[in-house]
Amino acid sequence: MIQELISALRIRRQTISFCESLTAGLAAATVADVPGASAVLRGGLVTYATDLKHTLAHVPQQLLDAHGPVSAPTAAAMATGCRSVCGSDWAVSLTGVAGPEGQDGHPVGEVWLGFAGPGGVDTQVLHLSGSRREIREAAVAQALAGVLERVREQNNLSKR
Repeated sequence: MIQELISALRIRRQTISFCESLTAGLAAATVADVPGASAVLRGGLVTYATDLKHTLAHVPQQLLDAHGPVSAPTAAAMATGCRSVCGSDWAVSLTGVAGPEGQDGHPVGEVWLGFAGPGGVDTQVLHLSGSRREIREAAVAQALAGVLERVREQNNLSKR
């Protein structure tokens, strides 16, 4: 799947970046493991601490105060901010709770993904289970599958 994503972006001469909280760079590292990634991977932001979502990804403080770090609006703003900061065509954000305990009323395994691209921004919620590692790995897999689907969809729209 990662090779498919790299190929799809490469064909379109597009780039990608990541804004990661609970995955702490795992998504970008997973893409970087695949030969050819340097043609499409711009980089990313590790915003594990809530304040870094504001200072690095430019998530408005008012939004963080109102919705918290684990929410659809925050995931959307993280992806939008990352796309701008990294100068990429696509950006994916991952924010959520990997455990071992819930956080601010959010259960372990609640993960929000944000996808920002040429057609706008949208979010997706996941409810994952397993160990911290399993939740983080599943979040990355879902994020990569989600962005590949959106890249393909955007290509189909541009052909119309």
